[in-house]
Amino acid sequence: MSIELLLALPVMLPLGGAAITLLLRHYARLQLWVAILTLAAIVSVALTLGYHVIQHGVLVLQIGNWTPQLGIVLVADRLTALMLLVSSVVTLAVLVYSSAQTVSENTERTPVAIYHPTYLALVAGVSMAFLAGDLFNLYVGFEVLLAASYVLLTLGGSASRVRAATTYVIVSLLSSVIFLAAVAAVYSAVGTVNLAEMAVRLDGLEPGTRMILELMLLVAFAIKAAIFPLSAWLPDSYPTAPAPVTAVFAGLLTKVGIYAILRLETLLFPASQISNLLLAAAALSLIIGIFGAVAQTDLKRVLSFTLVSHMGYMLFGIGMTTQMGMAATIYYVAHHITVQSTLFLGAGLIEHRGGTTNLIKLGGLQKLAPVIAVLFFIPAMNLAGIPPFSGFIGKVGLIEAGIAYDSTSGWILIAISVLTSLLTLYAIAKIWNRAFWQEPSEDMIARDVPLPRVMGGATAAMIVFSLALTVFAGPLMNYADEAASSVLERVPYVSAVLGDEAAQHLEYRIDDQGNRLDGDGQEVER
Repeated sequence: MSIELLLALPVMLPLGGAAITLLLRHYARLQLWVAILTLAAIVSVALTLGYHVIQHGVLVLQIGNWTPQLGIVLVADRLTALMLLVSSVVTLAVLVYSSAQTVSENTERTPVAIYHPTYLALVAGVSMAFLAGDLFNLYVGFEVLLAASYVLLTLGGSASRVRAATTYVIVSLLSSVIFLAAVAAVYSAVGTVNLAEMAVRLDGLEPGTRMILELMLLVAFAIKAAIFPLSAWLPDSYPTAPAPVTAVFAGLLTKVGIYAILRLETLLFPASQISNLLLAAAALSLIIGIFGAVAQTDLKRVLSFTLVSHMGYMLFGIGMTTQMGMAATIYYVAHHITVQSTLFLGAGLIEHRGGTTNLIKLGGLQKLAPVIAVLFFIPAMNLAGIPPFSGFIGKVGLIEAGIAYDSTSGWILIAISVLTSLLTLYAIAKIWNRAFWQEPSEDMIARDVPLPRVMGGATAAMIVFSLALTVFAGPLMNYADEAASSVLERVPYVSAVLGDEAAQHLEYRIDDQGNRLDGDGQEVER
């Protein structure tokens, strides 16, 4: 079997699993095992793809042997392989966690029969977005995962969930309309939606036309990534969902948007004129998001605002368009997917034990539930950037890239990044002080709810995975550096899809310092 055929499996396996679990809707235990085996298979496929990408470079699958200009193309490079691996590990752990939560909560109003099919459809959409080699199928991937997210967000049908989902659906539909309009505008301008062919043809457009197309796509992706000022929908939508759903949303959905922005600013519009706009949005996301987190009294809302804030770190690295910045961003994305998802799983454990996520009503969990205290403390310190965790390593990488960038905007972002990290630590200390250290109420003491082992085990597995990002930080940063070099160079991607001759027509590439170079290696003004 050709290795390229593996590229279809991260999409086809969850779609097939979704169909099977839907047929097994009356057999909950069988549904669960089918879903777990499907996601375990995707983890194996992602590992295999990662190995072959390292050995052989970019992998391309042309569905039905159509030419790339006419058919569906799936593409995997180092960046894609890493995103697939991290996302598949997270979705597997969250699925295991959710199985125990469903049993322990015994919520009759929740339609559990459709949970597993919808969850697997979400995984298929995420995988499609990572692998898509053309703009339209990237749009399809977004729509599949968003359609599934609408269902997951409203499971149970409570008034608060439906109200929050209404905002989420409206904003998501708006971003989808903008995205679809951008796809039509791109096709009108260059006559293709294949990403590799777009990279060649967009270089020859007038600067004004390029700017309009870039801004349309950037707005659509920024809404999905919850970049300030397009992030107001997130803190009101995520906290109402069940903990496993929120964990997947926080870990993956916004990162798909960041992934799309990274591709946009490297493959399609290298070293564009709006890099300063990206840096400004990064600064605002960092500072506004963390101020919002500090002001909250609900655990899930605190974590939701920190999510908005830390998207700024990733945008910081993308905005610099240097190899150091991109490498630090790629590493930080892998870190943040894992840690943010783990924290929301920890929040679910706290809610299970305390009956609420209101920090004013919680207390004494350090003594009442010491295992939960440990399971929350480790990822919380990781998010705050305490050494030697991966959050510290990623932030140091971004700060080093900012120093090398050596511009006023870079130094401002460095200062804001450090301030945000300190305020994140303050927000975490606030959570710890209220939920774990303050005196528990009589109701908290009386509520003696045992911790389901599966929920605790899944959370612990996520912590181990996040610690692996720390232990193997050296090789992972080298991998991220190679991935950054590949996405900035553009030639490996275009050559793999269209051939070496087409890659010779690229007018621009980016060097490791973020400078735009022409075909002769001469620097070109942005």
